[in-house]
Amino acid sequence: MSRPRIVIVGAGFAGYRTARTLSRLTRHQADIVLLNPTDYFLYLPLLPQVAAGILEPRRVSVSLSGTLPRVRLVLGEADGIDLDGSTVHYTDPEGGEGTLRYDRLVLAAGSVNKLLPIPGVAEHAHGFRGLPEALYLRDHVTRQVELAAAADDRAECAARCTFVVVGAGYTGTEVAAHGQMYTDAQVRRHPMRTGMRPRWMLLDVAERVLPEMDERLSRTAERVLRQRGVDVRMGTSVKEATHDGVLLTDGTTVDTRTLVWCVGVRPDPLVESLGLPMERGRLLVDPYLQVPGRPELFACGDVAAVPDLTKPGQYTPMTAQHAWRHGKVCAENVAASLGIGGQRRAYRHRDMGFVVDLGGAKAAANPLGVPMSGPAAGAVTRGYHLAAMPGNRVRVAADWLLDAVLPRQAVQLGLVRSWSVPLESASPEVARVPGRPDAGSAGSAGGPGRTEPAEGRQGGEPAKARPGEEPAKSQPDGESAKSQPGGEPAKGQPGGEPAESRPGGEPAKAQPGGEPARKHPGRPGADGASGKRHRTSESARPRPAHAPGTSRKAAEPSAAPKPSTGARRSEAPGGTRSSGRTRSPGAPAPTRSAGPPADPGPEPPPNQPPPGPDIAPGPVKRTDGPAVEGDS
Repeated sequence: MSRPRIVIVGAGFAGYRTARTLSRLTRHQADIVLLNPTDYFLYLPLLPQVAAGILEPRRVSVSLSGTLPRVRLVLGEADGIDLDGSTVHYTDPEGGEGTLRYDRLVLAAGSVNKLLPIPGVAEHAHGFRGLPEALYLRDHVTRQVELAAAADDRAECAARCTFVVVGAGYTGTEVAAHGQMYTDAQVRRHPMRTGMRPRWMLLDVAERVLPEMDERLSRTAERVLRQRGVDVRMGTSVKEATHDGVLLTDGTTVDTRTLVWCVGVRPDPLVESLGLPMERGRLLVDPYLQVPGRPELFACGDVAAVPDLTKPGQYTPMTAQHAWRHGKVCAENVAASLGIGGQRRAYRHRDMGFVVDLGGAKAAANPLGVPMSGPAAGAVTRGYHLAAMPGNRVRVAADWLLDAVLPRQAVQLGLVRSWSVPLESASPEVARVPGRPDAGSAGSAGGPGRTEPAEGRQGGEPAKARPGEEPAKSQPDGESAKSQPGGEPAKGQPGGEPAESRPGGEPAKAQPGGEPARKHPGRPGADGASGKRHRTSESARPRPAHAPGTSRKAAEPSAAPKPSTGARRSEAPGGTRSSGRTRSPGAPAPTRSAGPPADPGPEPPPNQPPPGPDIAPGPVKRTDGPAVEGDS
């Protein structure tokens, strides 16, 4: 008799705790499969310290394979769930499709950035939910200070040294507190710091900072922020955002190049496609974290509306503490439903208090309801984080020690570009890169899974060069395909006319100085903080059409129908994976390349364009569409 299979979607606080507890409870009596787009668990509370250069990114990333024994990790993003067929469909990081069969399914997909219908925010703001966004913010802030020091115009210098953070909750408060310390230290050591004064602004429509905490702790946090020079404005938010600044609700215009969106989060839209009862975007579950009417389906974390038994009529808030505790109770109830554990139990919690790290030795905390501030609160805060982290404790403590005695390295690596971390992405844990599979954007008006048409794609201008048709432009034997051997050099190739979007030619869409593309150039990428599925918008760059000698899967446009069964990787109930590829009759066998690359010779040709800039571009101005509306 085969062992039952438990599939967990998402490796955030809830999903990771569920997998770890099930691994201990089942002891080889069940197959545990964890579906997540990254191979690490992200400890979100320390993400502001990554953006401020205190911690290295791998310190807050805990390996899933290394810390979850007897758990099989599948890299991919869930893009569909068949409740009647008990299967989960997913797409892996390289675009392949697969199917997972389950006997028990745990949904712990987490949350995404919360969007509001404010003009320009979706185009010019960046969220703070994953490592790519933290790394981008660190590079961007560092670059703005460098550009401000080299600017001749004092107004431009002031605009580049102004950083606006919207949302005075836990994340926004910590980002503003650590950011002010980081830029102050950077300016003090800069040789051209004359007249430079970094300015951080913290905005929120609430009446006070940290409205979720005790009023005394809220006043303490606000006092620390104001002492450091942070401009705290309560009852104020952004009315409109542009490439050069923001218009506030009080009528003030602030010139800035940086807008950090920390307003809040909303559940991952994956659960909306199930057609089950919802509560403000979250899947309704009973106190046992089980979906009513679906005994095989469990949900926990931010995607689950869990009744709060200590406050009848209310639901537990979307916090990391609750998600971590959900995971343990969910694992116990899943094991009990399979008859390999004890009795199931309802979720009850006791508020353990909250901690907010304000940088340096300052913090605000109320452990077990006791309000604390100053160095004592700082020690409690860091001790709590070390105890709560499931790994990397020694490395984190070592980085804190080094930060106390050594200056931070204020350098920009340029690894994450602005278009790689759009605010509307449902996968903030994985930066978008060209060549990733396409999916719908989380913030698109059409809802989950909707894609926007692009040229040469479905809904746009159809790509040609299908068998028996006229070759498409930019394809072999087409009108613009001049880079093939024996033909005229193509644009952007050695000896040819400079191509658009290359240095020396007309800038391409979404490149610095060029017309902004829809969303970003290239094909979008994929999600850790919670293992969300990938629903990013269609790329504005047309995908190459099929040409002889190239792989059909890599070259076939999305408008063509998918193969029936052979192109999808499926998994048999016994755990074996069967795969096959189908090819239309008469189609050539796929090869890795269409031909050998042209050899430009040992010396660069005279028309070789100059190399591009060494720094990553700043925020890309996009004005080709209306602002994306989220739930308020």
